[in-house]
Amino acid sequence: MPALPVTMTLPRWTALAVFSLAVVMLLAPTPEGWEPKVLRGAALVLFAMGFFATGVMPEFVTGLAFFAVASLIAVAPAEVIFAGWSSTALWLTFGGLIVGIAVTRTGLGSRLAARLTGLFGETYRAQVAAMVLVGVALSFLMPSTMGRVILLVPIALALADRLGFAEGRNGRYGLVMAVACGTWMPAVAILPANVPNMVLAGTAETLYGLHFTYGAYLLLHFPITGVLKAIAIYFAVLMLFPDRADGSAARAETAAPMSRDEKVLAWVLTVTLALWALDFWHGVSPAWVALSAGVICLLPGVDLVTKDDFMTRFNTASVIYIAAVLSVAAIIVDSGVGRELAARILPLLPLDPATPATNFATLIGLGSATGLLATAPSVPAVLPPFAQDLAAATGFPLVTVLMTFVLGYSTMFLPYQVPPLVVALQLGGVSLRQAGRFTLLLAALTIVFLLPLSFLWWRFLGYLP
Repeated sequence: MPALPVTMTLPRWTALAVFSLAVVMLLAPTPEGWEPKVLRGAALVLFAMGFFATGVMPEFVTGLAFFAVASLIAVAPAEVIFAGWSSTALWLTFGGLIVGIAVTRTGLGSRLAARLTGLFGETYRAQVAAMVLVGVALSFLMPSTMGRVILLVPIALALADRLGFAEGRNGRYGLVMAVACGTWMPAVAILPANVPNMVLAGTAETLYGLHFTYGAYLLLHFPITGVLKAIAIYFAVLMLFPDRADGSAARAETAAPMSRDEKVLAWVLTVTLALWALDFWHGVSPAWVALSAGVICLLPGVDLVTKDDFMTRFNTASVIYIAAVLSVAAIIVDSGVGRELAARILPLLPLDPATPATNFATLIGLGSATGLLATAPSVPAVLPPFAQDLAAATGFPLVTVLMTFVLGYSTMFLPYQVPPLVVALQLGGVSLRQAGRFTLLLAALTIVFLLPLSFLWWRFLGYLP
């Protein structure tokens, strides 16, 4: 039987163009003054990001292809190529996926979802607001975005089931996007709430001796990037994922006493949350706390997740994808791709001390473009070494230049830029294309409304001339 012809859609044409350009870059002679690994690294990164963005292949297939090609062309040492597998973010995901299975299997997620409907009402609009608010509130308590996502997405799915949102319903996707974006984007305005913020703070201290204080950082970012961005997320969810809750489904469920498994899991989660919140005191990485919680769920006698549950319900594809995304960032740094891009782009930027608004927009655009090419966690590692030159070119204080990078990596265009968001999509069953429409809309709202407001707010506070 002859094979059916392949329909060439826009994503497939885009993927073909990306693949062709990557091959040309891989085979092209190395430009004078460049190290050979820079062009190889750029070709590999282009391939991986292009195929992740278009979604023409399953994400885990693209991830495995990335590891295979990177090893075949020796773009970097093995410890760099497979850096994602040794990343704490990956093992935080691994442990969290196990805990997520337990939250669903024991029914604790459904019970927590019932509490949320009782507090906020049973309408879809109310529950979207609840998911965003809970995500923002938890950002003040938990320092790990990945941990918050892994804790909240199973609850959002249980809430969707309770409200009658089955697989494929807009309401189900909307609740997942509300909690995923609500716990990532506004949290950028809270200094210790995610990894990029802490990397930027550490880099600023190491390179320039600058110390960011919690209060000053919160005052600068939270009114716009925190509060107004959360409101924008709420309306974007309702716009792109309209739905109506089945109130009868929510009311049909009656409260029952907690089972033994629910009680045990509640204790595990309570201890896990406490250890995450107190990591500044005990110094144990949130990843090892999450992995330990996952192991406890698997222990014989505890059996919150059985062997069969793990074998059939554990999302191995998500682990491969996250490892690949994290390894892409490592190769960008190790191969010199980020350094070469910055060195060649900076002289082209329209920076002039006489045009502060243009400078502000340009610096944010530089951060956003870097995040688009190298993922958001790479921005505070790639750009700060050039901050002094940018401050001289713009006439801005050095701290203002560094703070514009925050607005840059918080203005995301596609889901692959933020690993915790990718995990949330995998857990929640939301496709990259659906999520991409949402993140593009939110980026447009940010650029048109929120960034101009940030400019005015920063000028009022004295950060801008």
